[in-house]
Amino acid sequence: MNIDICKLELQNIDLKPRDSEKIRGYLGNKYIENDILHNHNQDKFIYRYPMVQYKIIDKTAMIIGIGKASNLVANIGIIEDKILIDDKLINIYEKSILRLNQNYGCKDDYIEYKFITPWIALNQNNISKYKNSNNVDKEEILKKILVGNIISMSKGLDYTVKEKIHCWINLKEKEVIIKGIKHIGFVGEFKVNFDIPDYLGLGKSVSKGFGTIKKVG
Repeated sequence: MNIDICKLELQNIDLKPRDSEKIRGYLGNKYIENDILHNHNQDKFIYRYPMVQYKIIDKTAMIIGIGKASNLVANIGIIEDKILIDDKLINIYEKSILRLNQNYGCKDDYIEYKFITPWIALNQNNISKYKNSNNVDKEEILKKILVGNIISMSKGLDYTVKEKIHCWINLKEKEVIIKGIKHIGFVGEFKVNFDIPDYLGLGKSVSKGFGTIKKVG
């Protein structure tokens, strides 16, 4: 299938990776009526694949709108000329809005990707098993989680996975701190028989920029 994507970049603003969550907080509060921007219903978290994702890539702020959220992100790009980070109002003098309609779904051949931000794969249910496994078993655990992440993302995008997903990974651990808590993240490359648009995220904390992928080559 094809999905609409809007990539909004706020350019020439020197930002740190953790600032993605602050941009999310600022826009989420400003447009509180649009829960698609923040995935909260009052004080309750809405469990779904985030259709708006906030990222800092090479110090550049990037907001990705997926599907029905693409128009919303494009409009924000048109309207907003300032952003608040750490109580500091920053003027946005340069920005770009790119609208795309891209392929998504199962493929006959492998496509190679790399994680350009750390992939948060593990949770409380599987982290102990991962830590206590040998390298071969660790790889199998991560491959199973990666396939599960793709299936979960597909459900959120209303795509039914009808074929078996196969993957190959070449990943290494990278420590990540989220809200003051250490997590095991992963960076590197993987191949999978599945077409995923660039800059979408897999795994945990996707809305805050983690697990962002990009095709290799």
